[in-house]
Amino acid sequence: MMTTGLASSLAYLLSRAERSVNKGLAACLAREELTVEQWRILRALADGRGHSMGELAAAVLMPHPTLTKAVDRLIDRALVYRGPSEGDRRRVAVFLADRGTDLLARVEGAVAEYQRGIEAAYGRERTEELMRALEELVEVLEDR
Repeated sequence: MMTTGLASSLAYLLSRAERSVNKGLAACLAREELTVEQWRILRALADGRGHSMGELAAAVLMPHPTLTKAVDRLIDRALVYRGPSEGDRRRVAVFLADRGTDLLARVEGAVAEYQRGIEAAYGRERTEELMRALEELVEVLEDR
């Protein structure tokens, strides 16, 4: 299939796919008054290690100022908290609070159901192949 205009741009198609996926994901998270970005933060913190703002910004793909505002909103809701880093007590890290763990557990079912819906529409194998291909693309581009 030969396409022209914006549809011939890999960057455009990736952005459009991301927008479509995030729109559906946002609808799943809205019931808990959680944004996609906030969900990513909670997921990243779910490993229990605590992360510096720099580590967290890289992990959740957010610019530092935007991340700071999002973390502050999560702190206001008592979903995360700042505390001393386990590796270096002089550094501050962000941790998932018990309320954040509970909220994440509640939304994970809806998120998994949403992904199953994508797999049903696109095909489970094709979805898995797409995810592997995107991971490989990221590795190649980041290694450049």
